[in-house]
Amino acid sequence: MDVRRAAERYPGGDPAAGIESFHAFSFGPHYDPGNLRFGAVIACNEERLAPGAGFDEHPHSHTEIVTWVVEGELTHRDSTGHETTVRPGDVQRLSSAAGVRHVERNAGDTPLTFVQMWLAPLEPGGEPSYEIVRGIADSTPYAVPEAAAMLHVRRLATGERTAVPNGRHLYVHVVRGEVRLAGEHLHPGDAARVTAAEDLDTVALTPAELLIWEM
Repeated sequence: MDVRRAAERYPGGDPAAGIESFHAFSFGPHYDPGNLRFGAVIACNEERLAPGAGFDEHPHSHTEIVTWVVEGELTHRDSTGHETTVRPGDVQRLSSAAGVRHVERNAGDTPLTFVQMWLAPLEPGGEPSYEIVRGIADSTPYAVPEAAAMLHVRRLATGERTAVPNGRHLYVHVVRGEVRLAGEHLHPGDAARVTAAEDLDTVALTPAELLIWEM
């Protein structure tokens, strides 16, 4: 198990424009050939947008983009005609396929924090697509077959224990709270990259929320 701490992430964004970013993988000007991907995951970005701030229209291709809102509301608009407000508890996925453009903004009057994860598809190209699942339950894994990946959400009370899936690759990101996983104490923004995961569980040391990719 390879634990990456929140403080080790690459800082980014544009603080003067109300954008603060933290990148868990090699990203943009922060090129690290030893940290390009884990399993299908090629990016895990925590984005913090002040009211009115956002990312103007920009392109993506050959990427599965999955977004999880931590607090606030995210306004999404893309070139395939979708315009959506994404709230905490919703899972949003944009399959950029051969190419798509989108805008992401905090149109509200309170701060917005979201975690955006990019996955590499098994095959490039195809037609872009969009999906949003409102209020996903802990017991309902979210499949991204294009990347042979499954997302599990875990919301735990203090002292609650839960099994984590077995898998060739397992990526565990702590959204909030503190947990113990295989003897490691993980805090908000920390992540664990587990290879050949088998019979692991995690216990919440405080109320906690986890995003777990099974690949």
